[in-house]
Amino acid sequence: MQQPPNSESFNPNTDTPIKRLTGANFGWRWIAVGLIFALGLTAFANGVALTARPEVTSAPVPERVYYILGLFVVGGLDLGTPVGGPVWAQAILWIAFFGAPLLTASAVVEAVLRVLNPQQWLLRNLHDHVVIFGSGELTISYLRMLRRQNRNCRVVVVDTEFDSIREQELQQKYGVATVLGDLTLGFLRNQLRLQHAKRVLLLGENDFQAFEAATRVLESAPNLKFRVVIHCQNLRFMRTLLQTSLGRHCVIFNRYNMAGMAFVRRNLKEQFARTEGLDNVIIAGFGRFGQSVVEQLRLTQGNELAHVVIIDQDAERRMMVVEEQQQLPSNYERSVMRGDVANPEVWRRVAAKVDLEQPNTVFILGTGSGRDNLRTALWLKQKYPDAHVFARSNGQSRFASSVADEKDITAFSINGLLEEMIPVRWTR
Repeated sequence: MQQPPNSESFNPNTDTPIKRLTGANFGWRWIAVGLIFALGLTAFANGVALTARPEVTSAPVPERVYYILGLFVVGGLDLGTPVGGPVWAQAILWIAFFGAPLLTASAVVEAVLRVLNPQQWLLRNLHDHVVIFGSGELTISYLRMLRRQNRNCRVVVVDTEFDSIREQELQQKYGVATVLGDLTLGFLRNQLRLQHAKRVLLLGENDFQAFEAATRVLESAPNLKFRVVIHCQNLRFMRTLLQTSLGRHCVIFNRYNMAGMAFVRRNLKEQFARTEGLDNVIIAGFGRFGQSVVEQLRLTQGNELAHVVIIDQDAERRMMVVEEQQQLPSNYERSVMRGDVANPEVWRRVAAKVDLEQPNTVFILGTGSGRDNLRTALWLKQKYPDAHVFARSNGQSRFASSVADEKDITAFSINGLLEEMIPVRWTR
């Protein structure tokens, strides 16, 4: 069963406003409030009285606190003015008399500005911040990792449109500012003060838009070279652009490719080490994840394999594309079968080529349907109890994990594998 990454430094599920108050972003206004109370109490303790409240010097502490609190709502007018006591003590009380109403007025002005121009207020004084374009699951995965490493980093999430629930999650759970817009627009890039940003991540769904935005971001802020991270949905497009100037100046990745690397390193490598002899691997689903798994198997585990069987409804064409791009040698037998993983006939054809009864057999149910993966995994484990069976879901699923534990199969999620592979330097 795949466990989500753990961290003692930040857990968004248990983080509270009190915890956030104790972080580095303790607001200057709260510090000023504390200072004014300290000045007032110090002045009263040293014999300074008020013309309208001469008994304040002998009043209990709660009453003195109440008088100071009244200064913030301009209630000091009915208290009179400081009198008596040392000159320095009168001076600090005068500071509290003027500072408290000014602090209140600044808060009111700020509230008005927030209402009149909320976006400009959100983007004020940006420095050492992170800008993210896109508000999908990939952004959530990155923010989970970022907040574990850096609780107080300012983050701005930009998207052309937000789901209302997702926008609330971003703002309340991860403490980010959300802005409607497009990073290809120069006006928005200027507002985001990209020359002062420490990283820009383009995690949207449109590959062409992402690379267009990256080009313009580097034009606006050349200092961000090597600190622009681009997610590319299309593996073929990604591999092509890695050879360009933009590809050399940015970090380009694909979530399924990174998840495939993590899966082979963590799950399959350990499985191969536990079994004797060479292993047979059956991969059901040959999309971006399946292709990435095969690539990593060729690169790192080729000597552990006897036979690799690939099942997909478009298996031949996808394999041709992979061979065209990767051109990696393999020293194991390979079979490519066209068909649906839900069709028993497909598995009869697989059994005719590979002895599935052996304990060195590995099934990877990696299609895009979590339901089909889990159902087929349970059926295969029942039919071949000595085999090791992996079932994929996209997001972390407690349901799939609980069923997998009960039936002795291994459930994993793309998001969980991805979070394991996100480099720590992306969060600093």
